[in-house]
Amino acid sequence: MLKTPTIGRCWEGLAEQARDENWSHEEYLAAVLQRQVAERESAGTTMRIRTAHFPAVKTIEDFNLDHLPSLRRDVLAHLATGTFVAKAENVILLGPPGLGKTHLAIGLGVKAAHAGYSVLFDTANNWITRLAEAHQAGRLEAELKKVRRYKLIIIDEVGYIPFDQDAANLFFQLIASRYEVGSVMVTSNLPFGKAHMFDRTCVRSRRNITGSAAGRRRRGRPDRSVGTAGP
Repeated sequence: MLKTPTIGRCWEGLAEQARDENWSHEEYLAAVLQRQVAERESAGTTMRIRTAHFPAVKTIEDFNLDHLPSLRRDVLAHLATGTFVAKAENVILLGPPGLGKTHLAIGLGVKAAHAGYSVLFDTANNWITRLAEAHQAGRLEAELKKVRRYKLIIIDEVGYIPFDQDAANLFFQLIASRYEVGSVMVTSNLPFGKAHMFDRTCVRSRRNITGSAAGRRRRGRPDRSVGTAGP
């Protein structure tokens, strides 16, 4: 049985409108189905945003672009389309504290949810805690498989708390497990040249729009600058 609760609520009102405006049967049917599809898509977006576990829902539109004049508007607009998720590309937002990297990451995550992609957000410290607990329980592979179901994961605040060797290894496994499967977005205060773990693992694509250097690389192609440093 088809679950079409919206049709049950709206068919009568649309029928009256159809009679008043002399719609054809086809136009009436199209209007009813469009209403059902629109409400289902809206409910799906709401669910994806809720299950992403954002600390707060923030949007790109709410971000004060004047706060970061060096931000590449064209790159931000491109990322907001979500095409990088479709291509399983990765995004790195680098820069000192206070730039709004977390706001941008959440905003891009919300855009991805609106585009139909599943998203999961957490801080780097919480990601490592989650993986360490899974490793100690002997279910690390199962946890990584579970995370792979998400089309985009966001790892916030990499570098705020230094990783020990075990944590770095878990982080490496998390990133490597996403290769050509799903996208990773990372925010960090680390200088780009010191982010060796990104160079080793984010080899499909890198995009940085807030840090001191930025690049995009795919299978041996040279980096192409897509961002510049702020003052």
